[in-house]
Amino acid sequence: QVQLAESGGGLVQPGGSLRLACAASGISFTRYAVAWFRQAPGKEREFVAAISRRTGSTPIADSVKGRFTVSSDNAKNTLILQMNNLKPEDTAVYYCAASGGVIRSQLRYQSAYNYWGQGTQVSVSS
Repeated sequence: QVQLAESGGGLVQPGGSLRLACAASGISFTRYAVAWFRQAPGKEREFVAAISRRTGSTPIADSVKGRFTVSSDNAKNTLILQMNNLKPEDTAVYYCAASGGVIRSQLRYQSAYNYWGQGTQVSVSS
């Protein structure tokens, strides 16, 4: 049984940092693609970043490039999203997703992922 559990969200001032973690069970990061998506109020869920050890890809959205970094601790089966220089427009619920067999061109698409966490709220406000 695959389970994904996000943690690390909270309220932070603009310019601040947060570190999100997604603890995964029932999958291996060496064979599964893992990703972060986010959904802001009134908006559709959007891609943030992904890691695919199988394809050697780590795509990241242009809107967060240079501020966010995605990494994984394979020994702990944990996906990390380090978020720096946060902006109010980063306010959203952040979701962790995973799936096996995702090809490189599909890593940014929600439909490619079979497993999802419950999400963690990130709020950026002064």
